[in-house]
Formats: sequence, C-alpha cells, structure tokens
Amino acid sequence: MHYLIHHLPAAWVLTVIHLRLSLVPVLAGLAIALPWGVLTWRNPVLRRLTTVTASLVFTIPSLALFVVLPLVIPTRILDEANVIVALTLYTTALLVRAVFEALDAVPRQVRDAASAVGYPPITRLLKVELPLSIPVLVAGLRVVVVTNISMVSVGAVIGIGGLGTWFTEGYQADKSDQIVAGIVTIFVLAAIIDVLIMFAGRLATPWDRVARSGRRRLTAPLKDPIVGGSR
Repeated sequence: MHYLIHHLPAAWVLTVIHLRLSLVPVLAGLAIALPWGVLTWRNPVLRRLTTVTASLVFTIPSLALFVVLPLVIPTRILDEANVIVALTLYTTALLVRAVFEALDAVPRQVRDAASAVGYPPITRLLKVELPLSIPVLVAGLRVVVVTNISMVSVGAVIGIGGLGTWFTEGYQADKSDQIVAGIVTIFVLAAIIDVLIMFAGRLATPWDRVARSGRRRLTAPLKDPIVGGSR
C-alpha cells in the first residue's frame, strides 16, 4: 500500500488504460453475443454449433492469442488492438452462452401467457422474454467483466496491460510492494465495476426488486397486534 499511495498519478493512468482494454471488449462482445444468441436460441443445430465454437475459443491461452493475432490482423505486436480483439473473442464466447441460459430461465408459463394474450413472437421476445432474462444475463456479464479485468494483466507480458505492468516491472526490479500494489488496485477495480453492474441490473429490473420485497414480507414472522409476539 505504501507504493500505491506514493504513485497515485501513475495508478490513475494505468487504471484508465486497464479499463479501456477490459471494458471495450465487453461492449463489443455484448453487441455481438446478444443478437446472435437471440437468433440461434431456438435453433438446436446453430445453438449447439455456437456453444461448441464458444468453448473452443475460450480454451485458447490468452497469451498465445495475443501473440498470434498480429499474424491474422494487420497490427503490430505491441498494439492495444491485439488485446481488445482477443478479449472480445473471449467475451463473446462467454456471453453468448449466458444469453442462452438467460432466455432458458424465463418460465414457460410466462411465455404461454404472453402468447395467449396475443403477443406475436417478436413482441413477446422484446417485451417479455428479454426483460425477464436480464437478471441472469447481468449475472453472466458480471463474471465476464471481472474475468476481463484480470486477463488484461496478462497483456503486460507483451508490453500492454495497464495495471499489469506493475507485475512485470515489480518482478524485474524485485519490488514486492509494487506487485502487491498492482494486485490490490486490480482487485478494488474489479470489485467496484462488479458492484456498479449489479446496481445497474437492479435498476433495469424494478419488478424483480418488488418480487423480492414481497417474498421477504411473506416469509417474515407474523406479529400479534395485541401482545407483539410472533404467532
């Protein structure tokens, strides 16, 4: 912590880089995974193919992908685009499965009720299924974001990695306090972003908060209005 306190300006600069490298792939991956997941969700063949492909992508070591990408796309080895593209692939692979699970979690009775009142499939998807799938999707998104924040540090091995550079520099200079400062900062950063996403998910699902509060009231012990004791 002593190192972190005395290097706050550097920590801020590295944190901004770290956030850019970790959150831009999340936005890009979500923009790809959400529509593709919705389109392939009801198609057994495409869904299975997508799941297998996503699993294969996620088995590729991140460091190897960072190094190989310049041979595939026109970038230099020390280009941030390598990290962003690689993490976008990982993010898409994780999120597309989260989309499947989120849509699967919508109760069949709700779908049947929406169809019974006359909702066509597209309207039912947009007004019923997608909104109700938000809690599960947000849970998957939280996992992806925390994973990305940690994986960005691997990019420091090739000279790109935001706060991960404190790991490599601390190791090379034998400064354990610098390494600890990097670990603490990344942990705090991941915790803050995770909490923000959690609260954003709750704001997007007010009906879920009402349902939880209703369940708490139903499970709370009943009080006797006369003696004030529990029945």
